[in-house]
Amino acid sequence: MRIHTVNSSNPDTTAAFEEMRASLQAKCPEPSFVFLACNVLHKADAVRTELGQLGAGAAHGASSCLGTMTDAGDLTQDGAGIALFAIADSEGDYGTGFQTVTENARAAAQAATKEALSAADRVGEIPDVVWVTATPGQEEDVLAGIEDIIGTDVPIIGGSAADNSVSGEWYVLTPQQSGDQAVVVSVLFPSTDVSFAYLNGYAPTAHQGVVTKVEGRKLIEIDHRPAMEVYDAWTDAVFETPSASETENILSAATLWPIGREVSRVQGIAHYLLAHPAIANGDGSLDLFADLNPGEKITQMSGTSTALAKRAERVARQARPRADGPIAGALMVYCGGCMLSIRDKMDVVLKGTTDALDGAPFLTHFSFGEQGQVVGGGNRHGNLMISCLVFAGSDDPS
Repeated sequence: MRIHTVNSSNPDTTAAFEEMRASLQAKCPEPSFVFLACNVLHKADAVRTELGQLGAGAAHGASSCLGTMTDAGDLTQDGAGIALFAIADSEGDYGTGFQTVTENARAAAQAATKEALSAADRVGEIPDVVWVTATPGQEEDVLAGIEDIIGTDVPIIGGSAADNSVSGEWYVLTPQQSGDQAVVVSVLFPSTDVSFAYLNGYAPTAHQGVVTKVEGRKLIEIDHRPAMEVYDAWTDAVFETPSASETENILSAATLWPIGREVSRVQGIAHYLLAHPAIANGDGSLDLFADLNPGEKITQMSGTSTALAKRAERVARQARPRADGPIAGALMVYCGGCMLSIRDKMDVVLKGTTDALDGAPFLTHFSFGEQGQVVGGGNRHGNLMISCLVFAGSDDPS
């Protein structure tokens, strides 16, 4: 197995791909699998067309908040970052499926998973790992649909598509199709081992409550009180409820104040899944980027920009293979909201990830929702999280 990353900051999509193809041709001329992440300034149709000309066995792409990051550097600062993560693995099998998501995201994910297994010529088999990107909104149903096909033991890792301003410009794609309400599923049967981690960079506070009323991703009541009233008290009035006829976007400010749910406890250590408050409504409710359920116990979490910047290194180290062997490369998913809050510390994220992975090739997707497998808690969708999927190196680099 060989893994290579290539990237460009050229705002012209065709020119950017010309640069990347030239580099890829020299290092990885016939990739078995390619994952692409890019700024939405590169339009989906143009990216899809160019991606199809790479000749990859399987190709999977998604928009990424402000751009991307690879082992070659941070591509979020220039406004046009685009990058490819390419695997050459003649002994492995890879397949990708695409489905538009309308009313039934679970059924769409089932169909995309079946399509991916067929493309890999591994129908009826269980992959080592699933790589998924969906557009924001129904990620929990997407995970359920994938598990309907391959079971609950296979790690499902990925991130939701993102744009630069939460305006819905995001997209996912393959060389054949693209969409702003869709899911792409890739099944991976690599010839080397994979390992992974899925964590957050926040600490629990003493404030806890129970969800007593919720509609979809709208949190209405905590402990039978308006959710915004409770959230305001828990965060020491960092936020204020807008007037009855107004709404307020609190996505940026709430990045350091997510809502957590304990989903597992391993050796006395609680593992929390996070939900990111996005909109404060005048009726006292909160719109979130993840589902909560009536009766769930929730905990107010808190974070700092320093902790978020350093967390990528910790997650990458935890994701390393248990055996002390070489790393072929890694895919990382880092919350776009977290990235926006620490843009002046992206050098810390880059250095920490690079050091943790011993300089191996990696690509980071800055997402608006993160999926991964929680220790003792199964495959989950959360916000303000970090996922890392590491491919072990092999003795035979071919």
